[in-house]
Amino acid sequence: MTKSDQKKGNSEDRRKHPRVVLDLPLEYRVTNIPDAHGALVVNGSEMGLLMESVKKILIGTNLKIVVLFPKEYELADFDVSAQIVWKEPYWKEDWEGYRYGLKFVSITAHDQWKLRELLQ
Repeated sequence: MTKSDQKKGNSEDRRKHPRVVLDLPLEYRVTNIPDAHGALVVNGSEMGLLMESVKKILIGTNLKIVVLFPKEYELADFDVSAQIVWKEPYWKEDWEGYRYGLKFVSITAHDQWKLRELLQ
């Protein structure tokens, strides 16, 4: 059991914006650095995402992220700026990396709408 699993407890039921389980690819760039990296979105809400990555990133780092998701027979995406608000080491099966809590810093009205559609 990870720290985030322990933290959830009954508090998950009291969240203003409940989390929805997702399993989606994500591409991120550290603000002002052109290199893109891949990660996975584990869950999300209207306020932020839980991301898994093999890269070590500092808390407080701002990221530009694009999340890909299926929409009918096509792929769609939403593009936001987010900040890492917490991190923890994470292991599963043959995978070792980190879990990051991301808080949205900037999201357009159109991408906010796409996110709401995805979370339903």
